[in-house]
Amino acid sequence: MVLDGRNDLVDGTIELGDHRTVGFATYGSPEGIPVIWCHGGPGSRKDPVHRDREAARAGLLLVGIDRPGYGMSTPLPGRTIADWIPDALAVVDELGVDRFVAIGESTGGAYALALGALVPKRSLGVVACCSLTDMRCEEARSTMSRPHCHAVWDAADRRSALSAAVDAHGVGGSNMTADGLGDALAPSDVALFRDPEWAQQAKAAFPAMFAQGLVGYTDDRLADGGGWVTFDVRSIVCPVTVLHGEEDRMCDVINAHHTAEIVPDARLALYEELGHFSIETKLIPAVQELLTR
Repeated sequence: MVLDGRNDLVDGTIELGDHRTVGFATYGSPEGIPVIWCHGGPGSRKDPVHRDREAARAGLLLVGIDRPGYGMSTPLPGRTIADWIPDALAVVDELGVDRFVAIGESTGGAYALALGALVPKRSLGVVACCSLTDMRCEEARSTMSRPHCHAVWDAADRRSALSAAVDAHGVGGSNMTADGLGDALAPSDVALFRDPEWAQQAKAAFPAMFAQGLVGYTDDRLADGGGWVTFDVRSIVCPVTVLHGEEDRMCDVINAHHTAEIVPDARLALYEELGHFSIETKLIPAVQELLTR
């Protein structure tokens, strides 16, 4: 599929050696510095669409990748955070990319940091944006949503976990609207949801997010519930920025403080009036700043 009338951008799939399919899409400048975009939970390869034109102006190529169970990517029950790294590398290899920056939003922060830790020679830098920290940090863990996170983490098995995820998000993500999210949105997030262009792009991307129901989200939560045990952030040598809105009501800023403490030489960038979604306006500048270090 051609995006925005430009035939040098792609929206498609690749098949892996184990016969799983991985969906991906590109945005921004086709000749730009590659940036792997690790989407939120729930999310999809289409999450970077809001930053398409900004990335093009900044000379960045954004590569969104569906994690297993999202969009067009085959589910992988029992997957860990580290298990996703070969999927990401298969996509960038398909695109002929050698080195890259990794952005991780919310749930995706762990996957971006795992790239930095496990693929150091190819990682130019990492931006973890409004991201969950290592859930072995009890202080941060205690701030996470009971229905969205703890109910899934505490479920007896994957089937029960999936049921809990559906209860929290609604069938097909029906609760994932401005009205459904309610008090979980900061005022700056509410303003973003009311922006006609942003809302139109979000509506177009929504079907990919829940194309397979809550399977991807459930496996995300089961992967991060035990903490960052399949990679070690202390081994990261590339520049890291931990970006967070202090008004984030979905992922408390305590997560950012903890991540900045455990990642070597991480730069903590906090924005007083921004929330979980509105912080995205700072992502491209954060990448540009990171590349100067």
